[in-house]
Amino acid sequence: MISEMLVAGSALLATPQVLGLTVLGVILGLLIGALPGLGPLMGVVLLLPVALYVEPLAGLGLLISVFVGGSCGGAIAAILLRIPGTPIAAATLFDGYPLAQKGRASDALGIAVSASALGGLFGGLLLILFAPLLAAFATRFSPPELTLLGVMGLLSIAVVSKEDTLKGLLAGALGMLIATIGTDQLSTGYRFTFDSYLMLNGFHIVAIVVGLFAVSEMVFQVVQPNLTAAARPEIARTGFGALLLTLRHRFNLLRSSLIGTFFGALPGAGGDVSAFTSYAIAKAAARPEEGYGEGAEGGIVATEAANNATCGGALIPTLSLGIPGDATTAVLMGALLILGFFPGPALFENQPEIVGGIFLVYIFANIVLLVAGLLLVPLFVHLLRLQKSVLIPTILVLCAVGTFALQSSIFDLWVMFGFGILGVFLRTASYPLAPVVIGTILGPIVENNLRRSLLISRDGLWIFVERPIAATLLVICLGLCIAGVVQWALKARREKAASDPAAKGGEPRPLP
Repeated sequence: MISEMLVAGSALLATPQVLGLTVLGVILGLLIGALPGLGPLMGVVLLLPVALYVEPLAGLGLLISVFVGGSCGGAIAAILLRIPGTPIAAATLFDGYPLAQKGRASDALGIAVSASALGGLFGGLLLILFAPLLAAFATRFSPPELTLLGVMGLLSIAVVSKEDTLKGLLAGALGMLIATIGTDQLSTGYRFTFDSYLMLNGFHIVAIVVGLFAVSEMVFQVVQPNLTAAARPEIARTGFGALLLTLRHRFNLLRSSLIGTFFGALPGAGGDVSAFTSYAIAKAAARPEEGYGEGAEGGIVATEAANNATCGGALIPTLSLGIPGDATTAVLMGALLILGFFPGPALFENQPEIVGGIFLVYIFANIVLLVAGLLLVPLFVHLLRLQKSVLIPTILVLCAVGTFALQSSIFDLWVMFGFGILGVFLRTASYPLAPVVIGTILGPIVENNLRRSLLISRDGLWIFVERPIAATLLVICLGLCIAGVVQWALKARREKAASDPAAKGGEPRPLP
């Protein structure tokens, strides 16, 4: 089955448009990832409108390659400026910047690019091996199982929200509420349209995503004090000799890639979790003379291999089950839905050539990352010298043009700016944005399959208990709820202990 998909996908891959856009996507991803404050999610969001106007695999290749390149690009600013271009590159600071300060900036950048590409290739191999197996198992799923699978995706994304479990759940619920606006798919009734024909189809997912992430991020960047400041990093040149330096840490590379793929496959965990975990394990296993924290090559290998392997891991549940691994794959899943491809077992059965093409595009993107990353590093360093006062207006114009081009609709622009304002309020109140997108995408899936399940059932909600797979998923969902409550209780206890004067070593409280 896997070989057949790859053979069918190779025919789609071997076209100038797909190959060209994949190469372009990797380069743009590296550029966007290198700019502090942006990252792979922002790159995918900005290029999503473009991807909808080319061949399906070419558009998906553009977005996937931006995902791959952006996950590596953050290391450039981390190594040269001590400012992680993306959150997933924060762990690279521990050894990347000290190694650059020793006069080995070229080696540090080369190791980061090489480890990222090799880690991404490892994650891609596991993606090819495990995604079809998981999808084959999911062919047993019917509406009850699909309902609970969607609920599990919503809960898992919310439970691992770094800001707050309760806020993650509320943000996911807000996304589900947004998804109800428009025409009901089953009854064709109108819901929350306020008698406006503009809202009969609801809000376009691209306008929502661009507003929540891109517009709100630009607002936050504007209020930063260094709006007109420009960095002056040294121009470092790398070569393929860095690949040999990376391969000297073979076991570390393999272990970190496995850790990254594992955390990527866990919905919501993300590359930053995998990078820090991988670094901690590598440091614990290292010899004292390796000098972790003082410019160790192995530290860069551990973090960069893990965060790019996370990309392949995150695509496993996204493609096989329709559960996004993180916010970026949630946008990729939205692109699949807009293009008419429904992630899950049906995608593997009905469009195996698309699945095979996605696998090969991902592998090809990591190969391009290795070559382009090593050859074009000076170009990316020059980009770090641009002022934010130049970049921010450019990005906002691109957001507006791309969103308007979706349907040539002024209404989509208002939706984009409206959700931009909503994103500012949510971020100010420390609410995570990713669950909003997940809720918007998974909400209709959960709702429609729940209603179908109740139509099939003669015993009401017992249909979710009587079926073995559904009952198992229900237990997992309950476990996620319990984990969320425990996490919330532990956080509340820590906050209470931190605010207790006696716990801080101050004056003891008087006895009653």
